[in-house]
Amino acid sequence: MSFSTHVLDAVTGRPATGLLVRLEHEGGVVAEGRTDRDGRIGGWEPEAGVHRVVFDTGGYLTDTFYPEVVITFTVTDPGDHYHVPLLLSPYAYSTYRGS
Repeated sequence: MSFSTHVLDAVTGRPATGLLVRLEHEGGVVAEGRTDRDGRIGGWEPEAGVHRVVFDTGGYLTDTFYPEVVITFTVTDPGDHYHVPLLLSPYAYSTYRGS
């Protein structure tokens, strides 16, 4: 099982480089890191159950309505890959389950 994310800055049309991301499970931090120059983080290995991925959008965007984006998802299949992309702008964001 693995987890990855890809964050894109919708204002610039470029990857969100250096954005702090944290993966949590049962109230504890499983992993934490910053997006690379392509806006990606990968290789994290969550357990089965409910997880939260927390994006520090306030630390990345200078002026934003959403200083933090939290996406809660469930890991059900231990053999599956979980990809949670984030499309980000100062006043909106969107996400989906990627592949």
